[in-house]
Amino acid sequence: MSSGTPQNTTGGAGGGSSGTQAEVPQALRQLDRLANLGLFSASIAHEIKNGLVAVNTFCQVLVEKDENREMAEMVRRELKRIDGLVTQMLRLAAPKPPMLAPVNAHALLDLTLGLLEHQMSERMITLRRDYRADPAIVRADESLLQQALINLLLNAVEAMGQGGELTAATESGAGRLKISIRDTGAGIAPENFGHIFETFFTTKKHGTGLGLAISRRVVEEHQGTIEVQSAVGQGSTFCVILPAN
Repeated sequence: MSSGTPQNTTGGAGGGSSGTQAEVPQALRQLDRLANLGLFSASIAHEIKNGLVAVNTFCQVLVEKDENREMAEMVRRELKRIDGLVTQMLRLAAPKPPMLAPVNAHALLDLTLGLLEHQMSERMITLRRDYRADPAIVRADESLLQQALINLLLNAVEAMGQGGELTAATESGAGRLKISIRDTGAGIAPENFGHIFETFFTTKKHGTGLGLAISRRVVEEHQGTIEVQSAVGQGSTFCVILPAN
């Protein structure tokens, strides 16, 4: 019985101080890695943007001459998306508050799912939409919210590998709008569940550990929350809950 008492004590000089000492170096390493990532993002973003300007100018010339207009327009759309990703890298170095405006969640979901249509087709993933929110309007920064949704959708696609079903669902009520992304993938191992939103934590071979961390930060900047349900071998559901407009 005496051995159980120190384990339940959090403010004493025993286990509490040693735990704090162990956590401090880990926290410092985390801050150092974040600082280095911010410097890296800021240093390369400028060069990438310069390159995008040149390519975008070339596409504009093709459009004006009506040469390969359809292909040029497609390239321009992708360049815009890449430019947005570079902007997200800069946010790691110098975060800015979201620019809020009314956004139709269903239209944004459809747009985002369209970007992943090729990947889902290659993996033979069935897409199901279950849009029930009415109205589906939230006040949000459209580009930031799209980035958060892309990260969640990509995670769902990659969790399933070949085959499976991805469901994008919405519902509204009590002044909130919920966007749910469900997959039928491998699920999250119990030992990893508490770490999935930590910066740099990843179980993917070539993962960066930034996707879910950025998604959570974006949602929190919109005064929202992310809820997760998962069962090993059955799949996962990520729910983005935002204040309704």
